[in-house]
Amino acid sequence: MIDKATVQKIKDTADIVEVVSDYVHLVRRGANYMGLCPFHNERTPSFSVNKARNYCYCFSCHKGGSPVNFIMEKEGISYHDALLQLAKKYGIKVEEKELTNEQREMQSRREGMFLANEWAMQYFEHNLTETSDGRDIGLSYLFSRGVTEEAIRQFHLGYAIDRGTDFTEAARKKGFSMETLKTLGLVGTSQNGYDYDRFRGRVIFPILNSSGKVVAFGGRDLKGGLAKYINSPESELYKKSNELYGMYQARSAIVREDKCFLVEGYLDVIGMWQSGMKNAVASSGTALTDGQIALIHRFTKNVTLIYDGDAAGIKASLRGIDMLLSHQLDVKVLLLPDGDDPDSFARKHTPEEFRNYVAQHEADIIRFKTKVLMNEAENDPMRRIEAIRSVVQSLACIPDKVKRDVYIQECSRILDVSEESIGSATAKARETIVQQLRKQRHLRELNKDLESERIEPQRPIPVDEPFRSNPQGSPLEKKIDNISSASGNGGDRRNESKLRPLEWKVLEYCIKYGFIDFCDGVDEQGNKTNLNVIEFVNDELMADGIEFSIDEYAYVFKMLKSMVGDFKTKLEEFRESLSEGKDKIRNDGINEIAGKQLSINEITKEENKLEEKIALWETERLFEFSRTYPTRELASHENDIVRKITTEAIQERHQLSNIYSRDHQTEREEDKLYSLIPTALTVWKNGILDIRLNDLFSEFRKIAGKGMAEEELKLQSDIAELIRLRSQVAKNIGDRIIDPGVASMKRRPGKP
Repeated sequence: MIDKATVQKIKDTADIVEVVSDYVHLVRRGANYMGLCPFHNERTPSFSVNKARNYCYCFSCHKGGSPVNFIMEKEGISYHDALLQLAKKYGIKVEEKELTNEQREMQSRREGMFLANEWAMQYFEHNLTETSDGRDIGLSYLFSRGVTEEAIRQFHLGYAIDRGTDFTEAARKKGFSMETLKTLGLVGTSQNGYDYDRFRGRVIFPILNSSGKVVAFGGRDLKGGLAKYINSPESELYKKSNELYGMYQARSAIVREDKCFLVEGYLDVIGMWQSGMKNAVASSGTALTDGQIALIHRFTKNVTLIYDGDAAGIKASLRGIDMLLSHQLDVKVLLLPDGDDPDSFARKHTPEEFRNYVAQHEADIIRFKTKVLMNEAENDPMRRIEAIRSVVQSLACIPDKVKRDVYIQECSRILDVSEESIGSATAKARETIVQQLRKQRHLRELNKDLESERIEPQRPIPVDEPFRSNPQGSPLEKKIDNISSASGNGGDRRNESKLRPLEWKVLEYCIKYGFIDFCDGVDEQGNKTNLNVIEFVNDELMADGIEFSIDEYAYVFKMLKSMVGDFKTKLEEFRESLSEGKDKIRNDGINEIAGKQLSINEITKEENKLEEKIALWETERLFEFSRTYPTRELASHENDIVRKITTEAIQERHQLSNIYSRDHQTEREEDKLYSLIPTALTVWKNGILDIRLNDLFSEFRKIAGKGMAEEELKLQSDIAELIRLRSQVAKNIGDRIIDPGVASMKRRPGKP
C-alpha cells in the first residue's frame, strides 16, 4: 500500500496538461486547453483541460477527471497502478506504507503467485515455438485454425508438453513453491501423493486481467481427452466472475470504438482480432456475471452479443439480457449464419465484409427477444402470456425511464398488447427489483467504502444568530424529528428522487467553493471568526437537524468536513510560501518608483498603490488556492464514486466564446454565492416540508370519516402548521431571489 504522504505528493505534482498532452494534442484557448477527446472519435474538439483546477472533461462523452482518473480511464488500470505510473513519470519515489505481518505475508504471497504465473506463461510460450512437440502439435493446430504468428505473440499463446512432470520439474528448479503452483492450478497431486502437471498436451491460452497481469490459464486438449478444456481454479488472483478473456488486448479498441463485442470462446476473440475487430472479449462459455459486466462498463456502455445462428445460439443470446440492461448498457445481438461461429466467420470474410455484416444485421436486444419469444409462442395463449411476462421483466431492468417508455411503445406494437397494460406491468416489476439492484450495484460497495474510510462526523460549528434559518427557535426546528423521517438516513426511499436534485445543488456548491471564506461567525469562546462554505452549510443543516438522504452525497459531504482542518493548515503554509513572490513584486515596484522623478507626496501615493497591488495579488492567490482545494483532493480520490461526483460537480457545461473579453462577461456564479447557497439550502428545506405535508395529507385521507375525531384534529393541526412553515420558507426563497443581499456575507476578493 502506498503511503498517504506519497499519494498526496503524486497528486500535487501531477500536472493535468502534461499528462493529457502525452495522449492528446492540446491548444490553449483562454483559461483552458482544448483538444480532440481521447475516449471517443470526434472531429471537433470538445475535450477541455483546466490547469487551475487540475482536471479535464469532455463535453460530449462526459469522461474526465483528475490526472489519476484520466490515466485510469485511458489505460484501463487500477487506482494504485495509475499512481505508480504518475510517480514514475515525475520521478517520485514511492514510499510504501508500513504493513502488518499479516498484510506483508498476503502481499508477498500475491506477488509470488503473479511471478509464478508470469514465468509459467513464458515457459509455455517457449514450448510452443522452441520445442519439437510444440511446433509439431501445438503450432500446427493453431495454424490449422488460421491463427497468425502476430496473434500468437499478442495473446501469448503457448503449449504444455505431454510428459507428466515436465513443467513441475522445471518450476522446482526455478525455486517456485509447490504450494503456490498447486494453488494456481498449475500442478496437481495424484492419489499416491506425487506431483504432476495439470496442463499436459494442450494449447495454452493465458488469461490476463485488464492491467496485463497473468491471473489464470485455459488449456485446449489436442489428443482427444475427456475434458476438451480445463481452466485454472479460482484463487486470490483469479475470480472467474470478474474476468473476461481478451480484455487486456481489447481495452484500447473498446474505448476508441466505444463498443464491445462479446463472444463465447478464446479462438472467437482471436479470430475477430485478426479480422480487425480488436474490441472483442469472451466470457469463456460461462454465464455473464455482474463483475464481468461492470468490467465492460468501465470502457463502454455499448455491447453487441455475437452467437451462432442455430437454435442453441438463439437461446444463448437471451441469457444475461436482464443483467446487462440493469447495468445501463445499450445491448444489441448479432446472429451469424447457421454453421458459423465468430472465428470461422472471420476467417471466411475480409474485415470490411465483417463490419458491413455487423452494421446490417445487429439488432436491438429487446426487439430481438420480443420477436423470438412471440415466434416460439405461435398461437399458444399460455406460451404467449409467458413470453409477454419475460419481455416485461427485461423492460423493468432498464433504469432509464425515457428509454423504458420508448421500449414499452415498441413492444406494445410487436406484442399486440395495449401500451397501458405493458406500462403498468413494467412499473410493478420495476418496483419489486429496484431495491435489489441498488444493493447489488451501488449501496453494497458504498457501505463497504464507508466502513473502510471510517470518517468521524465533526462537532457542530457555532455561528452568529443572523445566519441561522430559524434564529428564534422556530417551529421548523421543533418539528424536525417528524420531518427527518423524509430526509435523514432510513427515510422513505420513494422520496429520494424528489430530494436528489435539491441536495445535489447544495453539494455541488460545497465541492466547487467549499473552502472559500463565506461569512462571519463565532467560535466556542465567543470570538469572531470566518466561516467557509462547508462550515456555513454544516451549521445550517445541524440547526434544523437535516442530513443528506442520498448515501453518496452524505459520504462526500462527510469527507469535505473532515478536510477542513488540513485545509486551514495547508492554507497557512501556502500563505507563507507567497512571501518570496511578495518581496519580488515589492522590490521591483520600489526600483520602478525610484527611477521616476517624483515628489515626496507622489512617492507616498505610489508606495501605497504598490502595497495595495501586493495585497490584491496575495488575496487572489489565496482565493484560488481555497477555490480549487476540494477539486485537487477529491478528483484524485481512490473511491470511484467520489471521483465521479466531484467531476460532475466541477464540470463547466458552457464556455464563453473567445470573442468576448473578461470585461464583457456577466457576473459569474462564484460572485453570487452569498445569494445562491442560502437559496439552495432553503429550497432543500422547502422540499422536505413538501414531502412531510404530502405524508400528512395521505394519513388524513386514510382515517377521514372513520370516527377517529381526535386523530383527525391532530393531523389537521399538524397540516396547518406545516402549511404555515412552508409559506414562510417559500417567502424566504422569494426574498433571497429578489434581494440577494445578506448582511455580513463576503464577496470574493477583488469585488466591491
